Amino acid sequence: MTGFFASIIDWCAATKVPEQLQAVDIQGLFQNTHFLVPFIGMIIYFLYKQAVNNLIITALVVFLWWFSGTDMVTNAVVDGNLQLGKVLPVAGVGMTGLGILVYLLFIKDD
Repeated sequence: MTGFFASIIDWCAATKVPEQLQAVDIQGLFQNTHFLVPFIGMIIYFLYKQAVNNLIITALVVFLWWFSGTDMVTNAVVDGNLQLGKVLPVAGVGMTGLGILVYLLFIKDD
């Protein structure tokens, strides 16, 4: 099983996925009509279908993406040293987001 995960990690490193995600211009993305029109269309469709779970999950993903770009997260490692004062809030936000996803996907019945 570790070989399977190692191959996925090697593939992500070879395709430079983390670098591409860090290079995303969020402000430019939300001003680009090629992204914004389908995104707004998806939100309107979720509202029309009254898919509250999907709306919450979409909002949670956008929030976690925004949070990952804040100074608290980006400055959590300075010169290769982990800043212990920033670990608990970052882990708390991540675990809260994961808890909300687990609740919405597995526990809550529609």
